[in-house]
Amino acid sequence: MSAVTFEQVLWTDKRAVALQRILEEDLHGRYAHHLQPGPGRDAALRALAVDPDDVLATVLAISGDTGPVAHAALRSLNGEWEVKRVVVLKSERGRGVASMLMGEIEATAARGGALRVILQTGDNQPEAVALYAKLGYKRIPVYEPYASAIPFSFCFEKRLR
Repeated sequence: MSAVTFEQVLWTDKRAVALQRILEEDLHGRYAHHLQPGPGRDAALRALAVDPDDVLATVLAISGDTGPVAHAALRSLNGEWEVKRVVVLKSERGRGVASMLMGEIEATAARGGALRVILQTGDNQPEAVALYAKLGYKRIPVYEPYASAIPFSFCFEKRLR
C-alpha cells in the first residue's frame, strides 16, 4: 500500500473531472428514483450544480501506486465554506483515504479563515453519514439550496476553531 499525498488543482483539472464523473455516476444510481423528469428533478440538479467561479479549492488524494484516488472541493455558498464532491475510488476504500482527505480539506478551509465547514449528503449514502459522524461533524438543519429542492438531504457542520 502506497502513501497518499495531496495536491490542490483546478476544479476543471482533467483528473478532478474524471473523479467527479465517477461520483456523479454513483449518485445517479443511488438517487435515480428521486430524479424523475420534471420540475423537481430540475430543481435538484440546480441545487447540486457547482459553479466553477464559487470553488475555493479542489484537492486530489494521490497514491504513488495508482495516481489520483480521491477528490473533494470547497466552494463558497452564501458566505459559508461548503465541502463538495467527496469521492474515493472503490479500490481505495477502507484505507483511511477519506478521513485523510477530509482532514486536508478542513485544514485548507481553516487556512482560508473558515470558522466551520458545512456539507450536504443524501439519505442513500450511509457510508458518507458514518464517515462524517466519525470525524466529528454534527447534524444541522437542511440548508438552501437543498431545503427546498432536496428535502431528504442530510446536512452537517464541523467547527474548525
